[in-house]
Amino acid sequence: MDINRTICRLVRDGFILVFNQNKLDVVKTAQALADAGIGNMEVTCRIQKPLEKIRRLKQTMPDFCIGAASLIDFPPMLKRYNRQTPDDRLPSVDEAVDAGVDYLVSALNFSEVAYERYAGRIAMVPGCGSVTEIVCQYANGANLCKLFPAEQIGGPSYIKAIDPAIHKLISIVPTGGTNAGNIPDYIETGVLILGGSFSLIPSKSLNVIIADQDYALFSSEIKKVKTLIDDCRAKQYPGIDFQTSSLEQISKITGRCFNMD
Repeated sequence: MDINRTICRLVRDGFILVFNQNKLDVVKTAQALADAGIGNMEVTCRIQKPLEKIRRLKQTMPDFCIGAASLIDFPPMLKRYNRQTPDDRLPSVDEAVDAGVDYLVSALNFSEVAYERYAGRIAMVPGCGSVTEIVCQYANGANLCKLFPAEQIGGPSYIKAIDPAIHKLISIVPTGGTNAGNIPDYIETGVLILGGSFSLIPSKSLNVIIADQDYALFSSEIKKVKTLIDDCRAKQYPGIDFQTSSLEQISKITGRCFNMD
């Protein structure tokens, strides 16, 4: 999937699920997401055998948009971590790309080397925690900037406070602590895409999903999240149909630029 289709998919979905469950099947989870109207998922490299899961998912669902997350784009740290955990290595950015991912995500910044290799070719969503990091990563070529951990940094009020300083140009993806209670507040600040994990699902339902491998229930619960996001975005941007509008049209109305040129 080329970078234009990837960014378009993420913007249309309005949501990125963080797949961090070793007890669930990655392909069945992706299929359940597709049934709920979501065509992407990021596979965190903190789970077991992430590259194997990414390759299997890509082979089984080639049109599904797949991200690799929790990447550490700093060779000395990556080398030390992998030396300590040789049986559960953390892949590098290059290895994730070779596995066929459509977008790259990290809780950290990406290096200049990574931008030189992949900016404009593969969608990049670095983790940021300050205005300076957001602007610097965007200037290097980031398409979206992940705010992580969003809840601890300050949530919707933090984004509302810093948005004028970035001239409401950069699309921020809050991840960490997003839930049905604060999704409307995030979208009201201008957020177009939110990240979240299985913690978005009520614990009672999540226990059933994992224990019974109930992917239909998972799809039903995620559909509620998707519907909430769609409804909030429609209210915030009545002039946009996110399912049919082009990135250019969305950028023109929202002011957000996805670094595609």
